[in-house]
Order: sequence, then C-alpha cells, then structure tokens
Amino acid sequence: MIRNALAATAIAASLIIPAGAADLTTREIENGFKRHATLTQLHRWYLLYEEPTYGIANQLDILDPYVRVVSGLGEANGHEEYAERLNQIPTTWKNAHDVKSTEVTIADDGGVSLTANITYLNQGLLPDGKVRSADLTYTTKLTPADGVLPKFTAIKIAQNSEGTAEAFESQYGNNRMRALVHYWLALIEDPSRDAEPVREILADDFVLDFSSGAISDFDGFKTWLAGPGSAVRASTHKIEGFAQRKLDDGTYEVVMKFDWNGILPNDTEMLARTRHTWIVEDDPTARFARIKRMGVEVLEPFRPKEG
Repeated sequence: MIRNALAATAIAASLIIPAGAADLTTREIENGFKRHATLTQLHRWYLLYEEPTYGIANQLDILDPYVRVVSGLGEANGHEEYAERLNQIPTTWKNAHDVKSTEVTIADDGGVSLTANITYLNQGLLPDGKVRSADLTYTTKLTPADGVLPKFTAIKIAQNSEGTAEAFESQYGNNRMRALVHYWLALIEDPSRDAEPVREILADDFVLDFSSGAISDFDGFKTWLAGPGSAVRASTHKIEGFAQRKLDDGTYEVVMKFDWNGILPNDTEMLARTRHTWIVEDDPTARFARIKRMGVEVLEPFRPKEG
C-alpha cells in the first residue's frame, strides 16, 4: 500500500487537472481519458480555420470518412464534400473560436456526444475591417477509432446571435495548446499505458521535470509510465487557470493548475493539486505542438479523499 501511495504521488505531481475534482464519480474518473480525447478533437477542429498552414490532411484526420457537417454554409457528407466546402472560404479571412463551455456524454459503447458553445470572430466578411462576432453552438457525435482519439461522425453548427466586436483576437495559440494538453492527459490516463503515441508530442530535447526526478529521454518516460504512471487503477485531471502566451523565440509558455483524482488498485480514491509550467514548440503543419519542458510544483500533496 505504501509503495502504491508513493508511486501515485509521482503521477499526481506530474500530470494535470480543475477545482471540484473531488466531486467526480468513479465512472467520471474512469472515463476521464475519453473526455480529454474528445476535447482534443474539438480544439483541433478549429485549427485549420485559424491557421491555414495546418493543412487539410490534419483536418480530415479528426473526421470519420462518412462525417456529416451541417452549418450556415449548407450540408457536407464525407471527406470530399467537406473539403470542397472548405475551398469556398476565402483564405484572406481571419477566424477565431473561443470555446466558452462544453458538455461531454460518453455512452457504454464508447460513442460520444459533445456540445460546445463558442464565440466566433471573423475579420474579412464585413467591410472596412469590421470584426463580425457570433455565438455558436456545436452539437456533435464521435465514434471510437484506432488509438485513443475518437473521430467526428456528425457536426451541426447553429448560430445563436450575431454582432460586431471592437477588435479581432486570435485564438490559434489557445486552441493549439489546449489540444496538446488534452491529448497528453488522454494518453497518460488511458489504461492501456501505451507510451509510443506520446513520442509524437515530445520535442527532441524534451525535459519532464517531475517531482520524482527529471526525465530527458524516451526510455526514461516509458519506465515512468510503466511504474509511477501505472500505480493507479484510474485517474483523471481537470484544468484550472489555463493561460498561454507566445514567446519571442516562437515557443509557447503554458501555465495551469490541476486537481487530480485517482483510484488505487484497492479502490481508495486519492486527490492532489499541482501547478504546471510548460514550454512548447509549434510547427503549425504538424498534427500537434510538442512539449520541450514540463515543470511541476506540488500545491496540495497526494492524500485520500475524505467521506
């Protein structure tokens, strides 16, 4: 038990999470990695609209081949029709998507329903450089696919309001970094404990500065995932106070706090709270940005859940 507790302390201090995690049910903890995988795909959906160099191949990667997309532009069925619809959007437009709220429902068969409310900004449609603003609701369905990430099978976009904004504010950095964070969590929480997919999101010279010690090579990460990272039967993380900024050298700094919920093999539920500071490098043509450095500070140590 002590050995498991010490190992679980390491995972709590090296991962991510928001306030209120203590209120999660066992099912919510066990399905946490699926929720993060779903939110990964949501934030990836916006990237091509915000950064055209992201590329159509990366966009189609999140869509089922027979996806149905319904929006103000009409209806598109399948990859080919959707790609043709994308070509109708002027490349001179600037677009931003600020996700305000999400609701994720995971069925017993692994299917996912996701609803998201966002504020959309566009510069280019209106004359004189004016910025169009619209509140939109996305109602979507996703299905399990190879690996941890599901694919969209249906996306319906409804407009709730329309107006103008004083200025255009890019959301690319926000959506790009959130996609990375959610994907990291989905992979770490996935009970399969498969380290190989994580290789894609680690920079060549990465350093993971966990409280249990720094890791700077992939073999070290695999050892951590198979040891401390596997000390809990299930775990999940909520993100609080997320903030990102682009640095002068082109990298991003991401700062956030996490409330962690874990379940030990003996079904004891555990809690912890950490602060993470990441340095991230971004090639916008790649599926994901990559972690160069991950620093972790323990704010509230690993402890059993009361009650």
